Amino acid sequence: MKRIAVLSFLLLAQPALAQTPPTAQITNGPVKATLYLPDAKTGYYRGARFDWSGVIASLEHGGHSYFGVWFDRYEPTLHDAITGPVEEFAPLDYDAAKPGETFLKPGVGVLRRRDDRPYHFATPFEIVNGGTWTVDPKPDHVTFVQELRDPGGYAYRYEKTVRLVPGQPQLRLEHRLTNTGQRRLETTVYDHNFLVMDRQPSGPDFRVTFPFDLRLNGPEHPVVRAEGREVRYVKPLEKPNSAYLALTGHGPTAADYDIRVENHKTKAGVRIRGDRPMAKLAFWTNPANLSPEPFLALDVAPGQSTTWTLTYDFYKVP
Repeated sequence: MKRIAVLSFLLLAQPALAQTPPTAQITNGPVKATLYLPDAKTGYYRGARFDWSGVIASLEHGGHSYFGVWFDRYEPTLHDAITGPVEEFAPLDYDAAKPGETFLKPGVGVLRRRDDRPYHFATPFEIVNGGTWTVDPKPDHVTFVQELRDPGGYAYRYEKTVRLVPGQPQLRLEHRLTNTGQRRLETTVYDHNFLVMDRQPSGPDFRVTFPFDLRLNGPEHPVVRAEGREVRYVKPLEKPNSAYLALTGHGPTAADYDIRVENHKTKAGVRIRGDRPMAKLAFWTNPANLSPEPFLALDVAPGQSTTWTLTYDFYKVP
């Protein structure tokens, strides 16, 4: 594999960047996408929250766009200055670490605990060891590999391929996590989709549907509601507001990991499926993006591997 920095860079509606981050462009005909590549010095995203691989700057199909900038402030180390779909692993050994000691966050690396406060994803943790990233770009897919070894006994090889399926309006995120260390990798990972569809504001034109009856597992929200099998907006969500719904109702099979997000004004639609059952489900939105958040449970013993695949089908709403 080799590292590359593609010179062409898609300028998005965002603050000017001090350096042009490395990117790769892929297409299969029906779909074209631009991806940001991980780089500790010039990468678009260098935060301590999200997996550095597979960050999609833009994706277009059938005259519609599906991802892009949704935030107002950009810094490469800001925890959520990132475009979707992106994934986040739960930290390992944070509670056991004392301030100044380290813990693990797959997809990012070994981080240093700052203080006695409970873990919070927005904390700007120091990245002590980011492992080694390699990138293999092809015309219709890019494979990312992070290899990391920590003196505390954790080690892994994390492989992720962002693939456009030949001739189809379909994106696949293919993962393999191999435990090459001495300690068990027991964590969760969720997909924070950050959908920005045709740059339409979050509101009643959108419909988010699931194959099961939704139940709230937390407080209601006055603007964004779970009704039957749908998440609906009562009215447009306005700045600076956001909404978070903790949801349940899903069963123990992968059949329930089947989410549709449609805009009935522009007719853009996307279907999101996973090949493993959801362990947890949430929905977060701000005025510029919609983010269904399905969680998966991972438990990888030393010497073992686990895989999971997420599939996105892009379509025109009838």
